Amino acid sequence: FLKGQGDARTIRHEKIEAHRGMITDRFGEPLAVSTPVETVWANPQLMEYDANDIRNLADALEVSEGWLTKRINRNKTREFIYLKRKIAPSQAARVLALDISGVYSRKEYKRFYPAGEVASHVVGFTNIDEMGQEGVELAYEDWLVGVPGKKRVLKNRRGSVVKNLDLVRDAQPGRSLSLSLDMRVQYLAYRELKAAVTAHKATAGSMVILDVATGEVLAMVNQPSYNPNNRSKLSTSALRNRAITDVFEPGSTVKPVTIAAALETGKYHPATKINTAPGYFRVGRKSIRDHRDYGVIDLSTIIAKSSNVGTSKIALDLSGEVVWDMFYRLGFGQATGTGFPGESLGLLRNPAKWRPIEVATMSYGYGVSVNALQLAQMYMVLGNDGEKPPVSLLRVETDVTTEKVMDATVAKNVRKMLKKVVEKGGTGTRARVATYNVGGKSGTVHSVGSSGYEDSQYKALFA
Repeated sequence: FLKGQGDARTIRHEKIEAHRGMITDRFGEPLAVSTPVETVWANPQLMEYDANDIRNLADALEVSEGWLTKRINRNKTREFIYLKRKIAPSQAARVLALDISGVYSRKEYKRFYPAGEVASHVVGFTNIDEMGQEGVELAYEDWLVGVPGKKRVLKNRRGSVVKNLDLVRDAQPGRSLSLSLDMRVQYLAYRELKAAVTAHKATAGSMVILDVATGEVLAMVNQPSYNPNNRSKLSTSALRNRAITDVFEPGSTVKPVTIAAALETGKYHPATKINTAPGYFRVGRKSIRDHRDYGVIDLSTIIAKSSNVGTSKIALDLSGEVVWDMFYRLGFGQATGTGFPGESLGLLRNPAKWRPIEVATMSYGYGVSVNALQLAQMYMVLGNDGEKPPVSLLRVETDVTTEKVMDATVAKNVRKMLKKVVEKGGTGTRARVATYNVGGKSGTVHSVGSSGYEDSQYKALFA
């Protein structure tokens, strides 16, 4: 009986903290790690102190004496209060050296992000309790989180552990996660995007780079960004991973989709001529215009010159259903399958209700909305000869199963047309690189305001 009464007063179960799994890039570079720290806490019922003790304790904790006094006095009836969480072990040692009864420390873990703002939108962050709040940290919470253990300990009259008796349950650390990001590419993308946004005084910007063969996201960056290691001055607008959560009308960057649909029918070939004179034409009561009269041009020139008239005439000849089918197969209006929290699906309306003007405008990227990752996915299919692998934010370690969504010959012909965009006479000559074969497509989309499209507000795109 006496032994039982003694044990009831001295033997306790204590939690063994389990660290969260590490997040790395594809080559093992750490992007999120949990480092051991100390948390100082107190049992106000057991505290014995004088004014000098409070002054010394406040100095060691680096808090104000007034705040500390209020915190202790307001919680006199409680057995547990935090005094300061997640501090360096050396600071905790200085606190314990004061030998104030009722003041203790315990081991915890603190999340640290070595890449800082460069990868913050993908990696995300945790709260003070190491629970995922944004990004991959939130999406893969169940994978990353550890399972705490438990041990029996013997404590003395002052509540200090004097002996570890036995292990009840061992702590299970969280599992590591290897992302598809290549931090070499990620850093370059972040640097160039930030420079471009600053140079053009843009409100925001996003960039996505995919491996066309595997569907892996090699880089995904946004501006504005934030430092997950210091969120004291964080604005909510900087939190969004705009490349996945924000949608926009893609404009001329989707003209290759309309051309691919035309080539697939067999009615059109790269050399097929379209009369775009006199540089505009009417669809119902609306006029569709080019920058100038290009006259009779082939499909390659329609892409190189970005002719709205040429693309619209082709789409109206094909029908809305044919164009819609190609957009759908390329992933528009659907989730990319990354599992990223807050992903927007975009908009791809039912073609059965389209009027002729809607068929025409959709052919050059108005009336449809996408996010940056969906647009990159579309170009990935063109780059992979019509094969569509699943988009992945995790490193792909097995053979990829792809979906055939476009004939390889069609994809190759569209790629040849996209090369003309960056050659002399095209709309994207600044994208040319001397030692590489480059193809791409520019797009400029007017932003939507309270009274329709704004003349002076727009989004500039390049794929």
